[in-house]
Amino acid sequence: MVHADGSVAQTWNYLKQHGLQGFIDIWPRPTAIAWKIIFVYGAFEAALQLLLPGKRVEGPISPTGNRPVYKANGMAAYFVTLVTYISLWWFEIFNPTVVYDHLGEIYSALIFGSLIFCVFLYIKGHVAPSSTDSGSSGNFIIDFYWGMELYPRIGKNFDIKVFTNCRFGMMSWAVLAVTYCIKQYELNGKVSDSMLVNTTLMLVYVTKFFWWEAGYWNTMDIAHDRAGFYICWGCLVWVPSVYTSPGMYLVNHPVNLGMQ
Repeated sequence: MVHADGSVAQTWNYLKQHGLQGFIDIWPRPTAIAWKIIFVYGAFEAALQLLLPGKRVEGPISPTGNRPVYKANGMAAYFVTLVTYISLWWFEIFNPTVVYDHLGEIYSALIFGSLIFCVFLYIKGHVAPSSTDSGSSGNFIIDFYWGMELYPRIGKNFDIKVFTNCRFGMMSWAVLAVTYCIKQYELNGKVSDSMLVNTTLMLVYVTKFFWWEAGYWNTMDIAHDRAGFYICWGCLVWVPSVYTSPGMYLVNHPVNLGMQ
């Protein structure tokens, strides 16, 4: 997106010419501002998850007979997040273009930081599991990749999978979609119709997700798959980077769809 203009062919030619060192040269390094953005965003979403009111919802009975209890406040958290983010820009308190300008550094920090977080989950599953729905398969690779715990929590109420999957991953999809609109507006003085279509479709999808969040807690992601690398790293890294990439591309490549 940044060094090859979104072109697979240009990327291939660059790597063919410069090799591994060329890749290392263009790889963005995590920076202090990237870590700060991630921390503030994560802390804000964690606070909303804990503090906003919500209906008590019970999940499905687990294989060992446990029934997890959740607080369904996802739609409220979604609304508060977007209103807060847009208001900070509107009243010139914080400019979301900063996020776009440091996106590579943020993604790089997430890649490595989420890997460390998955190591923490692996260790926690061994030494301090939250419930009896945990345990080792006897294979380190499977334990790390699939996870040790089905319902890991910090304390009694902070559900880690709800945070990683819903409040960090899915919420970042909406936040970044809005970010790309704002960046294009500040660059060009307007938002292209293609960007509006892209952002609207993404927000419809994410809105539907949070409207249905309590139902998501009964799906395979939550009720069957454990909290390991492929779920947690995927939601912390893959969702905000890959799923939002069409908007990132459109920032500098606006397409005029027109009315025809």
